[in-house]
Amino acid sequence: MADETEDQNSPNDKIILINIEEEMKAAYIDYSMSVIVSRALPDVRDGLKPVHRRVLYGMLDLGVTSGKAHKKSARIVGDVLGKYHPHGDSSVYDTMVRMAQDWSLRYPLVDGQGNFGSIDGDSPAAMRYTEARLKRIAEEMLADINKDTIDYQLNFDDSLEEPTVLPSKIPNLLMNGASGIAVGMATNMAPHNINEVIDATIAYIDDKEIEISGLMQHIKAPDFPTGGIIYGHSGAKDAYETGRGRIVIRAKAEIETFGHDRERIIVNEIPYQVNKAMMIERTAELVNEKKLEGISEIRDESDRDGMRIVYEIKRDANASIVLNNLYKYTALQTSFSINSIALVHGRPMMLNLKDIIRHFVDHRHEVVVRRTKFELAEAEKRAHILEGLLIALDHLDEVIRLIRSSDTPEDARTGLIEAFGLSDIQARAILDMTLRRLTGLERDKIKEEFAELMKTIEYLKSVLADEGLRMQIIKDELSEIKEKYGDERRTSIVHSAEDMRMEDFIEDEGVVITISHEGYIKRTPLTEYRTQGRGGKGSMGSQSRDADFIEHIIIASNHNYMLFFTEAGRCFWLRVYEIPEGSRTSKGRAIQNVINIPKEEKIKAYIKVKNLRDQEYLDNNFIIMCTKKGTIKKTSLAAYSRPRSNGINAININDGDQLLEANLTDGSSEIIVALRSGRAIRFNESTVRPMGRTATGVRGVTLAHDKDEVIGMISVNDPESTILVVSEKGYGKRTDLEDYRITNRGGKGVKTINVTDKTGELIAIKDVTDKDDLMIINKSGIVIRIAVSELRVMGRATQGVRLINLKGDDEIASVAKVEHEDEVLEDAEAILEADGVLETEGFESSEPAVTDEEVIDELKSSDLSEASDPEDDDTDEEDDSLKK
Repeated sequence: MADETEDQNSPNDKIILINIEEEMKAAYIDYSMSVIVSRALPDVRDGLKPVHRRVLYGMLDLGVTSGKAHKKSARIVGDVLGKYHPHGDSSVYDTMVRMAQDWSLRYPLVDGQGNFGSIDGDSPAAMRYTEARLKRIAEEMLADINKDTIDYQLNFDDSLEEPTVLPSKIPNLLMNGASGIAVGMATNMAPHNINEVIDATIAYIDDKEIEISGLMQHIKAPDFPTGGIIYGHSGAKDAYETGRGRIVIRAKAEIETFGHDRERIIVNEIPYQVNKAMMIERTAELVNEKKLEGISEIRDESDRDGMRIVYEIKRDANASIVLNNLYKYTALQTSFSINSIALVHGRPMMLNLKDIIRHFVDHRHEVVVRRTKFELAEAEKRAHILEGLLIALDHLDEVIRLIRSSDTPEDARTGLIEAFGLSDIQARAILDMTLRRLTGLERDKIKEEFAELMKTIEYLKSVLADEGLRMQIIKDELSEIKEKYGDERRTSIVHSAEDMRMEDFIEDEGVVITISHEGYIKRTPLTEYRTQGRGGKGSMGSQSRDADFIEHIIIASNHNYMLFFTEAGRCFWLRVYEIPEGSRTSKGRAIQNVINIPKEEKIKAYIKVKNLRDQEYLDNNFIIMCTKKGTIKKTSLAAYSRPRSNGINAININDGDQLLEANLTDGSSEIIVALRSGRAIRFNESTVRPMGRTATGVRGVTLAHDKDEVIGMISVNDPESTILVVSEKGYGKRTDLEDYRITNRGGKGVKTINVTDKTGELIAIKDVTDKDDLMIINKSGIVIRIAVSELRVMGRATQGVRLINLKGDDEIASVAKVEHEDEVLEDAEAILEADGVLETEGFESSEPAVTDEEVIDELKSSDLSEASDPEDDDTDEEDDSLKK
């Protein structure tokens, strides 16, 4: 124990107790500051990190300039390691390699010879095999370094000095960008075009108060070495104004045709920092996994002449949609996040565009001042010597005599100083002068040199006295750099790019939307109705439920919208391509399972809208709505241009009321509202002013009594339309529109059918033509189909004719108008051509088209299809359609 005590108290074994938390804090801060200042972040003045600066300075030190022969990379790396950068050789070599790669730097600083890697991610050859030298543009960064233009610091072992920054005539931080991860911060700065950067810098010099928007007139966006397309200005604008921004880059691709009818996508430029080989490999994986459809083959045909990636498209695929999917799922589209952090006076700072340019101009100004002072001092030294030589030449005989009579050079020097009032430097210069300088020609040269030097000194002094002259020098040098190294932009800019939308991936083809009376919906490609391989009578149009039938047949394109209005006054929406696809024989899917509608609410109206982004279309179309209590409301379609997935309020419904109808109009329709009491009112839509989406509306009709209610509203603008009314006990009639005189909105209207105990109350009003059919559903569940053409047109106040015979106390539950499927399809081409979906007349088909009679038979056969299990919502056919 005594020995141990002595060991603990021995002077060579002192233990200092410290707080580990404080020690770790201090050590981590020291480490983080070292990484920030001495490793990961570039200096705002020359845009270089220490390792880049050391490599360039080391190469200058070795003399491997652009006019000299290449030297082995190992020699350069060893020199930099031994003199300035005491780290691993790979860090120095990798840095030098990157500065030589024209796909990594917009303006490479090193001229490499040998294998310096590839854009496919191939590693460069070992440094013993490759050679390098400086590029001419790198020498512009080192120019004037020996004229006391910058500060030096001692290297790691204090044996040499290295520059703290390079003089840099070029704004390298903006030109080549930078990236680095420090501790607690990171930088990622984009490269730019040298012409644009210099123009912006000169603009700043001309007007120090220039706004960033003014600088952006010159620097519009980054310019990446690999080209590509920048989508939109917003990301670059954010980065230039705040120092942070996100830029979307797309590959440059074009679609070309080969063979007879095949297409292929050719990619010539890819986004910055994308590994080409890995991108192609990942794309192939997505094709194999069926996540990318429509590609039959991918080839990399790149060679020394340039990049060329070929995506061959399958015959039945659309090349534009495949390209959009490539942009979405592969690295053909990437984003570059700008984070402009650089060292300013040794401290990391977030910088906007103007800050970066200002710091560079300040640096160049300091370099010009120091260089001018250095050149002035050198000129004055030389002028001082020349002045002494001229004195000696003017007194040549006396000088020669004094030198010959002197015993030693020291005596001669002292004699010259005393005899002619020369300085020590001048006396030594005279003694060092060769005899040939005594000739007349040499004497004239000395006089000319002295005169030139005096002019130079005067100019240099004027530079130091005039900041405007110094700024002009900076501008002239920048213009010279631009003339030497300026080139065209490689990355193009798309100014008004829209965000990629889902419809970019869906082909805008014609479809048939069918909605059954019970609320089952599906969409089917129009081509499936136009061509049929089986021939004969045609196939069943839909496998509906018992007593269900197709009530709505809507021709649309995939990019159209469907609006759904519920009895509670809410509006829901779907893009047409979001409606589940089904075959002609499938029954579709319950609408409540497609959109987020509460189960207790019923849909009262289905409206197809061509476009919700075309402002002219939105402003010139309206939604007219009517409630059971007689309220009517008109709202501009623009109010529904931003619907939400959980619906929006379309109309404010009062207690005890509910929405009955909603129609899309062009603002000039005739509105007819019918009451259960047998009256109807007609007025022009223009008498209803447009209101906001959440408004209640105005009175459309006055109810005859407390139990009266509206049973329907129609908007008519087809001159061939007639008005059909049906009563609950099976009576009905057709009447011309003109029989309904126009009255004021809100009145009691006129008699539309003579309501008696025999007829029962009015139950439905429809606008029909001879092309339509009526589907009448009885309360007992019987469904009967009647052709409207079989009903003659008669007077307004008559009782009408019996449409169907009802048994016992049976009554009509509801009436639906059904258009002939063949009539709808015949008009489909005109509808879709007007919407810009079809570019050619007619539908191409290798199969015989279905005849009108076959389609009529087919549709009629769907009225009362085979009964199916009410619980069976998910048939195999439906599942297959959803997979499609």
